[in-house]
Amino acid sequence: MWKIFIALLTLAPAAFAQEQATVYQAMRTVGRQLNRELVNHVISISGTNGNPQPATWTILLDDPRARGGVREVEVQNDRIVSERTPLRESVAGSLGSVIDTAKLNLDSSGAYTLAEQAAATSHLTITGADYTLHADERGNPIWIVALRRSDGEPAGKIFIGANHGTITRSEGLFVGGDRAIANNEETSADADDDDGDVNPIKQGIKDAFKKFGRDVKHDFYKVRRSFTDFFQDK
Repeated sequence: MWKIFIALLTLAPAAFAQEQATVYQAMRTVGRQLNRELVNHVISISGTNGNPQPATWTILLDDPRARGGVREVEVQNDRIVSERTPLRESVAGSLGSVIDTAKLNLDSSGAYTLAEQAAATSHLTITGADYTLHADERGNPIWIVALRRSDGEPAGKIFIGANHGTITRSEGLFVGGDRAIANNEETSADADDDDGDVNPIKQGIKDAFKKFGRDVKHDFYKVRRSFTDFFQDK
Protein backbone atom coordinates (compact mmCIF):
# COMPACT_ATOMS: atom_id res chain seq x y z
CA MET A 1 0.00 0.00 0.00
CA TRP A 2 2.78 2.42 0.95
CA LYS A 3 4.61 1.64 -2.28
CA ILE A 4 1.52 2.58 -4.29
CA PHE A 5 1.12 5.80 -2.30
CA ILE A 6 4.75 6.78 -2.85
CA ALA A 7 4.46 6.03 -6.57
CA LEU A 8 1.42 8.30 -6.82
CA LEU A 9 3.30 11.09 -5.06
CA THR A 10 6.15 10.67 -7.52
CA LEU A 11 3.85 10.89 -10.52
CA ALA A 12 1.80 13.81 -9.20
CA PRO A 13 4.23 16.64 -10.07
CA ALA A 14 4.61 15.40 -13.64
CA ALA A 15 0.85 15.12 -14.06
CA PHE A 16 0.36 18.59 -12.59
CA ALA A 17 2.94 20.05 -14.98
CA GLN A 18 1.13 18.55 -17.95
CA GLU A 19 -2.15 20.11 -16.82
CA GLN A 20 -0.83 23.67 -16.89
CA ALA A 21 -2.53 25.78 -19.52
CA THR A 22 -0.77 26.79 -22.72
CA VAL A 23 -0.88 30.31 -24.13
CA TYR A 24 -3.68 29.40 -26.52
CA GLN A 25 -5.77 28.11 -23.63
CA ALA A 26 -5.05 31.22 -21.56
CA MET A 27 -6.07 33.48 -24.45
CA ARG A 28 -9.26 31.49 -24.91
CA THR A 29 -10.02 31.98 -21.21
CA VAL A 30 -9.69 35.76 -21.66
CA GLY A 31 -11.99 35.64 -24.67
CA ARG A 32 -14.60 33.61 -22.84
CA GLN A 33 -14.59 35.31 -19.45
CA LEU A 34 -13.98 38.92 -20.46
CA ASN A 35 -14.56 39.72 -24.11
CA ARG A 36 -14.05 37.73 -27.30
CA GLU A 37 -12.61 40.78 -29.05
CA LEU A 38 -9.84 41.17 -26.46
CA VAL A 39 -7.85 38.27 -27.95
CA ASN A 40 -7.24 40.57 -30.92
CA HIS A 41 -5.76 43.24 -28.64
CA VAL A 42 -2.95 41.26 -27.02
CA ILE A 43 0.34 43.18 -26.79
CA SER A 44 2.42 40.56 -25.02
CA ILE A 45 2.15 37.35 -23.03
CA SER A 46 4.70 36.09 -20.53
CA GLY A 47 5.13 33.19 -18.15
CA THR A 48 7.97 32.16 -15.86
CA ASN A 49 9.19 28.96 -14.24
CA GLY A 50 7.54 26.74 -16.81
CA ASN A 51 7.84 22.99 -16.22
CA PRO A 52 7.45 23.01 -19.13
CA GLN A 53 4.36 25.29 -19.03
CA PRO A 54 4.15 27.99 -16.34
CA ALA A 55 1.42 28.03 -13.71
CA THR A 56 0.47 31.62 -14.57
CA TRP A 57 0.32 33.54 -17.84
CA THR A 58 0.44 37.34 -17.70
CA ILE A 59 -1.38 38.89 -20.66
CA LEU A 60 -1.00 42.57 -21.49
CA LEU A 61 -3.90 43.97 -23.51
CA ASP A 62 -4.38 47.17 -25.43
CA ASP A 63 -7.55 48.65 -23.94
CA PRO A 64 -8.36 52.34 -24.60
CA ARG A 65 -11.04 52.22 -21.91
CA ALA A 66 -8.56 51.27 -19.19
CA ARG A 67 -6.45 53.64 -17.15
CA GLY A 68 -3.27 54.19 -19.12
CA GLY A 69 -4.78 52.40 -22.12
CA VAL A 70 -3.58 48.94 -21.09
CA ARG A 71 -5.02 46.08 -19.08
CA GLU A 72 -3.03 43.29 -17.43
CA VAL A 73 -4.67 39.93 -16.83
CA GLU A 74 -3.24 36.87 -15.08
CA VAL A 75 -4.58 33.46 -16.04
CA GLN A 76 -4.10 30.17 -14.24
CA ASN A 77 -5.40 27.20 -16.18
CA ASP A 78 -8.98 28.17 -17.08
CA ARG A 79 -9.42 30.98 -14.54
CA ILE A 80 -8.61 34.67 -14.50
CA VAL A 81 -7.01 35.15 -11.09
CA SER A 82 -5.96 38.79 -11.36
CA GLU A 83 -6.85 41.83 -13.39
CA ARG A 84 -5.47 45.35 -13.13
CA THR A 85 -5.01 48.52 -15.16
CA PRO A 86 -1.40 49.64 -14.65
CA LEU A 87 -0.10 53.03 -15.62
CA ARG A 88 1.34 52.90 -19.11
CA GLU A 89 4.71 54.11 -17.84
CA SER A 90 5.03 51.13 -15.50
CA VAL A 91 4.80 48.63 -18.38
CA ALA A 92 6.54 50.74 -21.01
CA GLY A 93 9.21 48.09 -21.54
CA SER A 94 6.56 45.52 -22.49
CA LEU A 95 4.60 47.68 -24.91
CA GLY A 96 4.64 47.12 -28.64
CA SER A 97 2.36 46.32 -31.54
CA VAL A 98 -0.76 44.24 -31.03
CA ILE A 99 -0.20 40.59 -31.95
CA ASP A 100 -1.89 39.59 -35.21
CA THR A 101 -3.58 36.34 -34.16
CA ALA A 102 -4.06 35.39 -37.83
CA LYS A 103 -0.27 34.92 -37.93
CA LEU A 104 -0.11 32.99 -34.68
CA ASN A 105 0.65 29.37 -35.57
CA LEU A 106 2.74 28.16 -32.63
CA ASP A 107 1.38 27.53 -29.15
CA SER A 108 3.70 27.65 -26.12
CA SER A 109 3.79 23.84 -26.03
CA GLY A 110 5.12 23.79 -29.60
CA ALA A 111 7.57 26.58 -28.81
CA TYR A 112 8.97 24.50 -25.96
CA THR A 113 9.32 21.45 -28.19
CA LEU A 114 11.39 23.43 -30.70
CA ALA A 115 13.45 25.09 -27.96
CA GLU A 116 14.08 21.71 -26.38
CA GLN A 117 15.40 20.55 -29.73
CA ALA A 118 17.76 23.53 -29.75
CA ALA A 119 19.06 22.53 -26.34
CA ALA A 120 19.61 18.95 -27.47
CA THR A 121 21.55 20.21 -30.49
CA SER A 122 23.78 22.14 -28.09
CA HIS A 123 24.08 19.09 -25.80
CA LEU A 124 22.19 20.81 -22.98
CA THR A 125 19.76 19.20 -20.57
CA ILE A 126 16.92 21.53 -19.62
CA THR A 127 14.11 21.24 -17.11
CA GLY A 128 12.02 24.32 -17.76
CA ALA A 129 11.63 27.65 -19.48
CA ASP A 130 10.44 31.24 -19.26
CA TYR A 131 8.31 32.51 -22.14
CA THR A 132 7.56 35.80 -23.83
CA LEU A 133 5.33 36.25 -26.87
CA HIS A 134 5.15 39.62 -28.61
CA ALA A 135 5.14 41.20 -32.06
CA ASP A 136 8.48 42.10 -33.64
CA GLU A 137 9.30 45.33 -35.46
CA ARG A 138 7.61 43.95 -38.59
CA GLY A 139 4.43 43.02 -36.77
CA ASN A 140 5.08 39.27 -36.77
CA PRO A 141 4.51 37.29 -33.55
CA ILE A 142 7.70 35.92 -32.05
CA TRP A 143 8.46 33.63 -29.14
CA ILE A 144 11.40 34.21 -26.83
CA VAL A 145 12.03 31.02 -24.86
CA ALA A 146 14.63 31.30 -22.09
CA LEU A 147 15.70 27.79 -21.10
CA ARG A 148 16.76 26.70 -17.63
CA ARG A 149 19.02 23.90 -16.42
CA SER A 150 18.11 21.51 -13.61
CA ASP A 151 19.90 23.77 -11.11
CA GLY A 152 17.81 26.74 -12.18
CA GLU A 153 20.65 28.46 -14.01
CA PRO A 154 20.02 29.98 -17.48
CA ALA A 155 20.78 27.68 -20.41
CA GLY A 156 20.31 30.15 -23.25
CA LYS A 157 17.53 31.75 -25.25
CA ILE A 158 15.96 31.00 -28.58
CA PHE A 159 13.81 33.35 -30.67
CA ILE A 160 11.19 31.57 -32.80
CA GLY A 161 8.86 33.19 -35.33
CA ALA A 162 5.34 32.05 -34.42
CA ASN A 163 4.11 32.49 -37.99
CA HIS A 164 6.42 30.21 -39.96
CA GLY A 165 8.65 28.65 -37.29
CA THR A 166 11.76 30.57 -38.35
CA ILE A 167 14.63 30.77 -35.88
CA THR A 168 15.56 34.45 -35.81
CA ARG A 169 18.15 34.37 -33.05
CA SER A 170 19.80 32.24 -30.39
CA GLU A 171 21.75 33.32 -27.33
CA GLY A 172 24.06 31.01 -25.43
CA LEU A 173 23.04 27.83 -27.26
CA PHE A 174 25.89 27.64 -29.75
CA VAL A 175 29.43 27.76 -28.44
CA GLY A 176 31.34 30.57 -30.09
CA GLY A 177 28.84 33.41 -29.86
CA ASP A 178 25.23 34.41 -30.24
CA ARG A 179 23.71 33.96 -33.64
CA ALA A 180 21.12 36.01 -35.45
CA ILE A 181 19.30 35.94 -38.75
CA ALA A 182 18.16 39.21 -40.30
CA ASN A 183 16.57 39.75 -43.70
CA ASN A 184 17.15 36.07 -44.46
CA GLU A 185 20.88 36.60 -44.17
CA GLU A 186 22.82 35.35 -41.18
CA THR A 187 24.65 37.99 -39.18
CA SER A 188 26.78 37.64 -36.08
CA ALA A 189 28.60 39.78 -33.56
CA ASP A 190 31.59 37.51 -34.04
CA ALA A 191 31.68 37.71 -37.85
CA ASP A 192 34.74 36.54 -39.76
CA ASP A 193 37.72 38.86 -39.86
CA ASP A 194 37.82 41.47 -42.61
CA ASP A 195 40.99 39.99 -44.09
CA GLY A 196 38.94 37.33 -45.83
CA ASP A 197 40.51 34.38 -44.02
CA VAL A 198 38.02 31.64 -43.26
CA ASN A 199 37.94 30.64 -39.61
CA PRO A 200 37.07 26.93 -39.62
CA ILE A 201 35.67 27.02 -36.08
CA LYS A 202 33.39 29.95 -36.80
CA GLN A 203 32.37 28.44 -40.11
CA GLY A 204 31.49 25.21 -38.34
CA ILE A 205 29.30 27.11 -35.89
CA LYS A 206 27.57 28.93 -38.73
CA ASP A 207 26.95 25.70 -40.61
CA ALA A 208 25.57 24.02 -37.48
CA PHE A 209 23.27 26.97 -36.83
CA LYS A 210 21.98 26.96 -40.40
CA LYS A 211 21.31 23.24 -40.24
CA PHE A 212 19.54 23.63 -36.94
CA GLY A 213 17.34 26.36 -38.44
CA ARG A 214 16.37 24.04 -41.29
CA ASP A 215 15.62 21.19 -38.87
CA VAL A 216 13.41 23.41 -36.72
CA LYS A 217 11.59 24.65 -39.81
CA HIS A 218 10.86 21.04 -40.72
CA ASP A 219 9.67 20.12 -37.22
CA PHE A 220 7.58 23.28 -36.97
CA TYR A 221 4.99 21.72 -39.26
CA LYS A 222 4.63 18.82 -36.81
CA VAL A 223 3.70 21.12 -33.93
CA ARG A 224 2.07 23.91 -35.95
CA ARG A 225 -1.40 24.92 -34.82
CA SER A 226 -3.35 27.97 -35.88
CA PHE A 227 -4.73 30.01 -32.99
CA THR A 228 -7.69 31.04 -35.14
CA ASP A 229 -8.60 27.38 -35.73
CA PHE A 230 -8.00 26.52 -32.07
CA PHE A 231 -10.30 29.29 -30.87
CA GLN A 232 -13.07 28.41 -33.31
CA ASP A 233 -12.89 24.69 -32.48
CA LYS A 234 -13.98 25.38 -28.91
